[in-house]
Formats: sequence, C-alpha cells, structure tokens
Amino acid sequence: MKLNLNIQPLSSWVNIKNEPLIISGPCSAETEEQLLATAHLLAATGKVSVLRAGIWKPRTRPGEFEGIGSIGLEWLKKAKQETGLPTAVEVATAKHVEEALASGVDILWIGARSTANPFTVQEIADVLKGVDIPVLVKNPVNPDLSLWIGALERINNAGITKLGAIHRGFSSYEKSAFRNEPMWELAIQLKTLCPELPIINDPSHICGNRELIPYISQKALDLDMQGLMIESHIDPSVAWTDAKQQVTPAALAEIVERFSLRKPESKNEEFVDKLADLRKQIDKIDDLMIQKLGERMAIIEKIGEYKRDNNVTILQVNRWDEIINKRSAFAKAVKLDLNFTEKFLELIHNESIRKQTEIMNLGEELSNIEEASAK
Repeated sequence: MKLNLNIQPLSSWVNIKNEPLIISGPCSAETEEQLLATAHLLAATGKVSVLRAGIWKPRTRPGEFEGIGSIGLEWLKKAKQETGLPTAVEVATAKHVEEALASGVDILWIGARSTANPFTVQEIADVLKGVDIPVLVKNPVNPDLSLWIGALERINNAGITKLGAIHRGFSSYEKSAFRNEPMWELAIQLKTLCPELPIINDPSHICGNRELIPYISQKALDLDMQGLMIESHIDPSVAWTDAKQQVTPAALAEIVERFSLRKPESKNEEFVDKLADLRKQIDKIDDLMIQKLGERMAIIEKIGEYKRDNNVTILQVNRWDEIINKRSAFAKAVKLDLNFTEKFLELIHNESIRKQTEIMNLGEELSNIEEASAK
C-alpha cells in the first residue's frame, strides 16, 4: 500500500547548489558571533546548501540550556544576508512557527519529541495552512513508523507540498556504539511506501559522536537518501549543547569531500542485463524459500496437533536451544551473519508458536462444544 502524499521534488524547495543536500550549522545558536562565524566558514566550504541552528531547544531535563530564544532568529537572518545561505530551524509550537515565518526562515523541521505527539503536530499543521514553505519531519523518538507517517500526513493535509522526512535514529534500551539506533529498515519502509518523499539523514543524532559521522553519512547516501543534516560548530569543544557530535566547518568539508556518490540506477545495457539475470536467480530462490517455509509450517501444524492430543506444552526450551546452536553453526559455515540468522530463526519460531497456540485453542473450543452437546 502506497502513501498518497502530494509532494513537490526537492529541487523546487530552495536554491540547492550541491548534491547531496547538506544542511549544517550549530546544534544551538549560542551567541551572534558564534553563529555568524560558523555560518561564514560553512559557506566558504562550498559544500553546504542550508544553514541550520537550534533556537528553541527542548531538553530532557529542566535547568539545561534550552536555546537562546527568539533573538536567535535575528542572528539567523543576518547570517543569511551575509552568506546567502537559506536557513532552517526546529519548531515545536504554533508560536515558534509564527516567529520563524515572520523572520524569513526558509525551512522548518519538526523534532523527534514533537513528532511523537499528534496534538503538537496538528497544532503546527493548523498554523501552516496557506503557507508555502518546506517542512521536514523527524522520525519519532521510538520506532513507530505509523506515528512518523501520521505526522507527515498531518503536515501534508495542511497544504504543505514541499515535504520531507529526517531519519535521526530511534531510542533503544540496548547499549551500542550509537546514540540512537539507525534502524535503517524503518526509513527503507517509509521510502518504499512513498518513493517520491525526500529523506534526509541526521548522522549527528544517530552517532552522538563525531567519529562515526562519515560512516553513517556514506551508508545513508548508499541507501539513496537525498541529503544529510550534520551539526557544525566553530569550536565544538566549547559548545553549549551536544559538543561531542558536532564537527568544525573544515572537518565537515573533509567528510563531504570523501563521499562516494552513487546513482540509484544505470543506463548501461550490459549492467541492466546482468542485474536482471541476477534478480531472476534471486526470484527463483525466494519462491523456493517461501515454498519450503509453507512445507515447514504444515509440519508445525501436525506437531501442534500431536502435542495437543498428548497434553504437551507448546514451548520446549531445550528444542529451541538445539535449533539455535545447530542452525547458527551451519549459518556461520555458509558465511551468514550470526545476528541476521538469529533474528530470522526467531521470526520462524514465533510464527510456529502462534500456529501451535491456534491449534491448541481450537482443540479446546471443539472439546468444549462436544461436552456441551453431550449434555
């Protein structure tokens, strides 16, 4: 099922000088001098198309720096006048939108915390009616694709056709190298549902540290994302917010310079023919896999009936451990990733349990019906 969104192409948004689109600037506008100095250095790289800065900063706990406030919009306006760079800010309330529009901000984005609240998104959507401005919607804090889609739909329903998404990763209890887990599959699902929707990756918030930014940025571009939002500060070591994930303008230029830019498709006939042949091979294997999974589930149904008739529990931990150990060893031998193998086996196992549970419950219902009839 495809999303029915009315969207203009990214090229119609602002005067984008570079491809991919690079949106950069400090996490927070701290002082006029800091913002202007950073803006001039970013413009001088020739790599940046849009200047961003946090004006209002929704923080996790009170007492932390929550943004310089509306005065920062005047600094942004001055930075735009001096550098020629279009500007972008995050908005979280209707008042933010009104002030940003009045100050001539070129692009708005809705943050992850706001996306998670449909009331907030609708409030922003209501004040955007009749306005022609690009709006980017970050994914919600938690991995909820429907919530992300709902926010995009609300903004689009308000008449905003210059619409895009920002993939900034998702909160997770599991510790990893990332501040927010990329969960690329959710961004890919969104792109599949709406191929024309521009998706901008935010490696700064995914990584949480500057060292991983080049890796995540390249991966995002390889997945055909249209741009990157990377936080940059004239001196990250003294930044008031998120110091570890910001890079200097010079470092940003170096990161962008090293990108390998790949096209989503090729018109080379030899390539097209070879790719078509390889895809036919994959199709045959996919059909065979589905057929074998069907045969496996048919056996699972027989096992469920046999367990039911012999009053045996569905879950047998020893058998599950045996499957994991044997299949994982085999998967390693054929060079399959262990994490992928375990997730794949878990999906199959969960479906097996569901089917056996269904059979057990059906058997109990039939028994109850038979007993009632006998009475």
